[in-house]
Amino acid sequence: MQRRGGVINDIAPDFDAETTAGPIHFHEWIGDGWAVLFSHPKDFTPVCTTELGTVAGLRGEFERRNCKVLGISVDGVSDHRAWSRDIEASQGHALNYPLVGDPELKVVKLYDMRPAGAGDTSEGRTPMDNATARSVFLIGPDKRIKTTLTYPMSTGRNFAEILRLLDSIQLTAREQVATPADWQQGDNVIILPAVSDEAAREKYPDGWEQPLPHIRIVPQPE
Repeated sequence: MQRRGGVINDIAPDFDAETTAGPIHFHEWIGDGWAVLFSHPKDFTPVCTTELGTVAGLRGEFERRNCKVLGISVDGVSDHRAWSRDIEASQGHALNYPLVGDPELKVVKLYDMRPAGAGDTSEGRTPMDNATARSVFLIGPDKRIKTTLTYPMSTGRNFAEILRLLDSIQLTAREQVATPADWQQGDNVIILPAVSDEAAREKYPDGWEQPLPHIRIVPQPE
């Protein structure tokens, strides 16, 4: 285990864990691609059941973006396997990605989803005891955290938005552009402020729209 953390641009804390697909070493498991780590406060919780099934149905969309998916829930792997049967029966998709067992709360504390003094076992804890374990971390090939999101237990996560975030972050990494509010694939984008006008002219010889001195708008690069 490393130091605790979960801040954008920090190295994602590395860990070893048991999962429904066997043991993993997190950074090695990520490899040279992208990863989504999303957490759950307890097995057999209703909103999380819908989320895990939804992500199973979207696995191909994540793979198309060279992104692996890793779930984590504050219970043991044996409970996860029983839960996975419920997920498939109710959501129509079998769990097709690893789900980390975290019965000692090591990973959720490592990522600052629970305080260090939260104890060291999931036994006897209710979902409300772990309510902050409802986070999403998008992690790049450099193993740095690119995005964090935390949802309340009563609101199912919007995985279309998480895919949109992933598209935006990957586009920025490739093309040095930012995406404006409500951006969707194919919409205009904004040249990053760090890119000089001289460098921008080389990439965009047709120029750009500039409604304000600090906004340079161009079509999304192919």
